[in-house]
This record gives sequence, structure tokens and C-alpha cells, in this order.
Amino acid sequence: MQSIPLGPLALPLNPLLLMGGWWLASAVAERLAGPQRDLAAKAVLWAALAGLLAARLVFVAQGWRGYAQAPLSMLDIRDGGWAAWPGLVAALLVLGFAVWRLADLRRPLVAGAAAGLACWGGLSTLLGVHQSPPLPALELTALDGQRVALRDAGDRRPMVVNLWATWCAPCREEMPMLAEAAQRERGVRFVFVNHGESAAAVQRFLAAQAYRLEGVLLDERMQLGAAIGSAGLPTTLFLDADGVVVARHLGPLNAASLAARLAASKGP
Repeated sequence: MQSIPLGPLALPLNPLLLMGGWWLASAVAERLAGPQRDLAAKAVLWAALAGLLAARLVFVAQGWRGYAQAPLSMLDIRDGGWAAWPGLVAALLVLGFAVWRLADLRRPLVAGAAAGLACWGGLSTLLGVHQSPPLPALELTALDGQRVALRDAGDRRPMVVNLWATWCAPCREEMPMLAEAAQRERGVRFVFVNHGESAAAVQRFLAAQAYRLEGVLLDERMQLGAAIGSAGLPTTLFLDADGVVVARHLGPLNAASLAARLAASKGP
């Protein structure tokens, strides 16, 4: 499970669990700190902020070429670019420093951190947030009516699978950039899986666009979204040459975050 559906929208689940873990850590630390509860809450907050900053900076550094072309995109955290483990290490280091410096708050801070990590880690594991299920072996329909395998076992290129619909505004926002990347990155296979619409509707939409979109498949029974545990659009999967899902993203991508995830799918 990767997202929570809210009518036509969906919220990514992992950030919600992180916020829940931070809230619980702060609540437990404040409760045990007594008169120093404000100081305990600040220590937990600073640790959380340090973790978020480190997670973002490491992700940007990993895809620095893409972000260097559009520096302001480094501030656009909607692209979902976070490096989880560096962020966790940074948060624990800052919290460890607070535990070392604030002797009276050692028990509250350690207990709060343990509660927050247990909440986030336990629920994430239970809900399968960090699992990357393999790309399902689906046969979908091309615009010419032919049945096409979603994953071609004989194609050893890295792969990008974008789940989209013509009525989805964020999908339409990112589509020109993805179409341009598909033309440029010939060493990567791009597949654009339409979610539940007819061939006629998709063809009308594409005919009205200034860009050319190749690799469009129709998922009229909406099997892919259910198989990968995503309830929102657009959802984009990045697979390496072995067919392993190395990254996934719910929501629109920008050029910099796309470049960073493409680099991850291509490997060293």
C-alpha cells in the first residue's frame, strides 16, 4: 500500500506515517519531560528538521546534474526526492547530541525517539510502504488494438512506466517533459499506461497535443494501479535492466527529479 485515496485524489502514505512518528515522539518526550516539556519538544523538532534537510540534500546531490539545470527545482519538494537512510542517520545524530548535552532529558528523548521509530517502522512494515512489488506480468492493449506485454522479457533496457489519464491535471502537466525524455533517452524504454479510458478518448487527447507520445498502452480494466498498490495518478515506476523497481513516485515529476531517478535506474 503506497497511498490513501481521497475521492479523485490520493495522498502518499509514507510522509503521513513520518508525521505520525514525529508527533508520537514529541508527545512521549513532552509527557515524560515534565516542566522541561517545551525543551524536549524543540529537541525532537530540530532532529526531525535535520533529518528532512539531510534527506533532501543527499537526494539532490545524487541527481545533481538534473538539478543544476534548474536550480530552483531543488526547493520543489513536491517531487518526492528524499534519501531515507541519510535522513534517518542525521535525525538520530542530532537527537543523540541533545541526549548527550541535556542530561535531565535523556530518558524522555530516548523514549520519545523509540516510540516514534517504532510507530513509523512498524506501520510502514505492516502496510508494506517500503516494499517494491515486481512489475506485474500484464498484457495490455496498444492504440492499434494489438495485445502487448507490459514487460518485454527480451528487452534489457531500464524502463519507466507512467500510469496516467487524460482527465488527470498533474498527468497532463508532466506529460510534455516525459515525452521529450522518451525521445532523448533511447537507452530507456518508456511506457505510458492509460488508466481505464478507451482508445478513442486517448487518441483524441493525443491528437490535440503538440508533442508526440510513443509507447502508449491501454489498461481498460485498471489492473496496474491495483497491482502496484497505488490509488493515485500520476504514478511513475523506474525499473533497472533486470526489471527490479528501483524507484517510484506518486504525483507529477519535474525534469530534475526525473533525471535523478533515471540515473538510479541506469545504475553506476
